[in-house]
Amino acid sequence: MRALAQESYAQQSRTKEAEQTLAQQYGAALDQFGRLVRLVEPQQWGLPTPCRQWTVRDLVNHVTVEQRWVPPLLAGTPATAVGDRLEGDLLGSDPVLAWKQAAAEAEEAVHADGALERTVRLWEGPALAAHLCSQLAMDTVVHSWDLARAIGADERLPGGLVAFALREVSAYPDRLAGSGLFDSPRAVLPGSDAQTRLLALTGRDSSPV
Repeated sequence: MRALAQESYAQQSRTKEAEQTLAQQYGAALDQFGRLVRLVEPQQWGLPTPCRQWTVRDLVNHVTVEQRWVPPLLAGTPATAVGDRLEGDLLGSDPVLAWKQAAAEAEEAVHADGALERTVRLWEGPALAAHLCSQLAMDTVVHSWDLARAIGADERLPGGLVAFALREVSAYPDRLAGSGLFDSPRAVLPGSDAQTRLLALTGRDSSPV
């Protein structure tokens, strides 16, 4: 597990209230993604997504793997000790159930007393738990749009999650493409709404298909 950048919206707001808000937003992001996972039809798992070279199954596995990292990291286990245990396809024969279990365990870990006040040990070194979880929540929000577009579901994301994710990526917009996790930002028209700006910052074209 690696951090996207060395700063985060969560880093700017390290109060108890901010940590509670982050935990709530984290749970809301998981709920949003989970609703879409449950909409995937059996024949849709192999469909392409806005994420280059990822099918629907690849995308859901990516977000599932991210959630599998959360409990050990927040419990103090270094990434080096987890090693390659969480590599590969973790969805098995029941992707919906695999997602549900991973999300439930991650949300429990994030809501544990003091969890977001801790320091986690990632591959590249120590980081704030709140920093990591804020980035993961943002990633889950953006991938919710990817999944919705891929399966033909409603692409409109909840306004509160969009605002949260946009604040997060705005903390390090110049590092998104450089991380290798996002395409280069796209230009947007003046007056574009928050969701359009969020998707453009993360390299996505949200125009109708």
